[in-house]
Amino acid sequence: MILFELKCASDHRFEAWFRDGAAYDAQAAAGTIACPLCGDTQVGKAPMAPRIAKRRGEPAEPAKAAPAPEGGNEKAVALQAEALRQLGELRRAVEENCDYVGERFAEEARRIHYGETDPRGIYGEASDKDVAELKEEGVTIHRIPWLPRTNS
Repeated sequence: MILFELKCASDHRFEAWFRDGAAYDAQAAAGTIACPLCGDTQVGKAPMAPRIAKRRGEPAEPAKAAPAPEGGNEKAVALQAEALRQLGELRRAVEENCDYVGERFAEEARRIHYGETDPRGIYGEASDKDVAELKEEGVTIHRIPWLPRTNS
């Protein structure tokens, strides 16, 4: 097993375990690794400190970095875990209470906005261009960071 520090196109950093370097390469090429914060699948390896063993038989430890502010790292980890939990709950609530319309999202949002169909909660995919056009038309929409169902 190997631990890599990864980062997405939005520069969110996270760690993930892989069977070996080839497993990482295969998953990255397939786009199956997703940022746990924003769901972006454009993920690459981030620079990381090597793990250096002191003596034979002793566990490896990471190279020393500047100490984090008191309680800062634990607090950041706790906040990230809570944010991920809440985003997971949000995804479950949306999936349970709204209709999935897939790539027809912009079309369906317009139909609801202009009264051509009954109002209801919907979710799906929309391009940046579609989102901009919907907002210009006054259609109320929100983008949600969609977490993958499984943790990479």
